[in-house]
Amino acid sequence: MALSAHARETLSRLFPGAPSSLWETDPDFMELFTNFALDEVVRQGDLDEPTRMMAILATLLGCQGAEEFRVQLPAALRAGVTPVQTKEILYQAVAYLGMGRVRPFFDVTNQVLREQGVSLPLPAGATTTAETRLSAGNQAQVDIFGEGMRGFQDSGPEESRHINRWLADNCFGDYYTRKGLDYRQREMITFCFLAAQGGCEPQLTSHAAGNMRIGNGKAFLIQVLSQCLPYIGYPRSLNALRCVNEAAKAAES
Repeated sequence: MALSAHARETLSRLFPGAPSSLWETDPDFMELFTNFALDEVVRQGDLDEPTRMMAILATLLGCQGAEEFRVQLPAALRAGVTPVQTKEILYQAVAYLGMGRVRPFFDVTNQVLREQGVSLPLPAGATTTAETRLSAGNQAQVDIFGEGMRGFQDSGPEESRHINRWLADNCFGDYYTRKGLDYRQREMITFCFLAAQGGCEPQLTSHAAGNMRIGNGKAFLIQVLSQCLPYIGYPRSLNALRCVNEAAKAAES
């Protein structure tokens, strides 16, 4: 099997320089994978390249693909993903994956950015303070999921109410309010985090609904999922597709 013209063009544009060592040890596989991921998949739908690459970065965080993240990050920067956007994807991943799983990606990201001549640290991106993060976070929840989320931080059994408060002030107040990504981009990468890590189908269905509510419709989410499929495989992709369909059906009822 030879590389298609489209796969060859995408490979040379986004991954210039020394080829992966896998081309030496596994050329047959690399032709197969590259023709699929960089031709057949890339030509499915009409996602712009920065959005496609942000989704792939978030997906690789979600599935713990640090080595592939190291390969894809320079390509994402070439495709127009900014250093600030890259860092915001990384930071928000902590809320959905936990620091234990995201920590190795900080080292990878910082190494790649320095190799690209980016001076670190980047300018601070916070827009809230200790006094405003709770109210701002709950407002973000309302903006994305609807008025039913108003006062969410005060709901639920008393013994676990602090977790609802943390969801408001930390997950949404600390992260969703930051500069660099808008709500639609943040909900899209959250969808990718959840789809890629698996076992989060209730949350994935909820965030699929949140995506749809703010303009990331069913067709868009299916396109995002399609671009991520080569990196997470079919089982998690099909599970995520089921969640998208369930959220869309609920929205129609």
